[in-house]
Amino acid sequence: MFDGVLFDLDGTLWNATVRICESWNRALARHPEIARPPVTVPEVEATMGLLLPDIARRILPGEREETRAMVLKEQEGEEFALLRTQGGVLYPAVEETLAALSARAKLFVVSNCQDGYIQTFYAAHKLERYFTGFECAGRTGRPKSHNIALVARQYGLARPVYVGDTLLDCTSAREAGVPFLHAAYGFGGPIAGVPAVHSFAGIPAALAAMCPP
Repeated sequence: MFDGVLFDLDGTLWNATVRICESWNRALARHPEIARPPVTVPEVEATMGLLLPDIARRILPGEREETRAMVLKEQEGEEFALLRTQGGVLYPAVEETLAALSARAKLFVVSNCQDGYIQTFYAAHKLERYFTGFECAGRTGRPKSHNIALVARQYGLARPVYVGDTLLDCTSAREAGVPFLHAAYGFGGPIAGVPAVHSFAGIPAALAAMCPP
């Protein structure tokens, strides 16, 4: 049995792309000098899991780094305000599944997001009580592979597992030396050669099959 289950956030626990898209467009509305059409939800989905500077380069490819950084900061403020009050869309059965898993293992969130994003997820959906801790690139300045290994080390996990929806999640878990479960219901495409689950409710059974008691 795994003693620690580490979750990616976007595409694994919730879908916040509509709010994130809205926050980009609110920030860009302040900058008529930036000539680009409104950001779309598919554009946002294509950036899920990337580090923030890489997201800004995707959304604002023709702008200078200073401009990207400025708009990204404004977008972050809009995003947090929207998500605190309106939340994202939880995948079906998230809370009851977290409750069941937390009775058997320590749960964590490890994401490439900015500091404050995971806390906003907790606050919007009142789910913090199920998690032992979290880590993100915005706090450490390090990639996901480092943060997965950091959480496992800090909390003394002997048998951790990482659950995520993208190929980046898979490679990050491998680099950290941690087994990976593919959340195939999320944003990422198929990943060959790894265990997969097609609903959040199916995670406990999938984990039990990967690491029997």
